[in-house]
Amino acid sequence: MTIAREIMHAGTTCVQENETLEEAARRMQELDVGALPICGPDDRLHGIITDRDIVVKCLAKGKDPKTMTAGHLAQGKPVTIDAEADADQVLRAMEEHRIRRLPVVDNHRLVGMISEADLARRLPEKQVGHFVEAVCATT
Repeated sequence: MTIAREIMHAGTTCVQENETLEEAARRMQELDVGALPICGPDDRLHGIITDRDIVVKCLAKGKDPKTMTAGHLAQGKPVTIDAEADADQVLRAMEEHRIRRLPVVDNHRLVGMISEADLARRLPEKQVGHFVEAVCATT
């Protein structure tokens, strides 16, 4: 059975809570990603920031990405999955919370991230199709 550790993209880069949104956007560009985990000084996951968050919650509201920090956008407890969880648990968590990216943790430490592309590469077409229908399809 496929587990989260086998699906995820390892080596996830965090943006620190105190880094500006400008720095986060620059890192996203360098890494060619649309989201980054937000980590605190304890190196634990405090949230996730997306390129859309920067546009909608900062720029569109007239705020300055050079002064607003990633920590400002880290709201609530992030949804995570244990590295040993099976593929069904991964899909269930993503579908239940209607999320397209899922941080993977091992012993409370971030070890990777699962994205839609990771699902498409590692899971059978039928499972991915159901996920797309449940989370990504617009009605």
